Amino acid sequence: MTGRILIDLFMTLDGVAQGPGGTDEDPSGGFEFSGWQAGYPSSGMGETVSQGMQRLDALLLGRRTYDIFASYWPHHTEGPSGEIGRLFDRVPKYVASRNPDVALSWQNSHHVGDDLAAEIAELRAQHDEVHVIGSIDFVHSLLADGLFDELNLWVYPILLGRGKKVFDDGAMPSVLRLLESSVVDDSGVMLLRYGRTDRVPEVGTFED
Repeated sequence: MTGRILIDLFMTLDGVAQGPGGTDEDPSGGFEFSGWQAGYPSSGMGETVSQGMQRLDALLLGRRTYDIFASYWPHHTEGPSGEIGRLFDRVPKYVASRNPDVALSWQNSHHVGDDLAAEIAELRAQHDEVHVIGSIDFVHSLLADGLFDELNLWVYPILLGRGKKVFDDGAMPSVLRLLESSVVDDSGVMLLRYGRTDRVPEVGTFED
């Protein structure tokens, strides 16, 4: 059975996915709202996120997200609240970088990026579920080349205007398939799960 590549993103209603987790996560480009997710607590999405990680057996990350994870998760592995930390610490981490000599200090970390399409094919053969978390610049490359199977979007009822968007002008035109009914918590955060298809958008004209 071929493994799957899942993209997991927290985004605002207007599509911004830059720097959700902390004020110093990604202020690049003069972005003023790094940490917007942490400033808007969600009442029910924590359990939903944990459930979505149950079959994860590898991480595929951009370099910036990898550095953030490597500085945080190995130190948060104790007790019941450390379940995700233990998982991330244990599974292989694949880091997309154009620099083949990039230093990867976190255990079980590996460089990818020389031939992304071929390397992702190898990851599909080796793993059941490879999750891409955050890594918005890297996600743009995956969306442009159609190198994903599932897109999971946690959408927050926030408008930011500026910031790196999930969908830039480089995304491959495609029709996605809604995999299940949306999940909404009482703070208005919505989970949307889409599967990739081989269909492309069709055009036509409405007639009287």
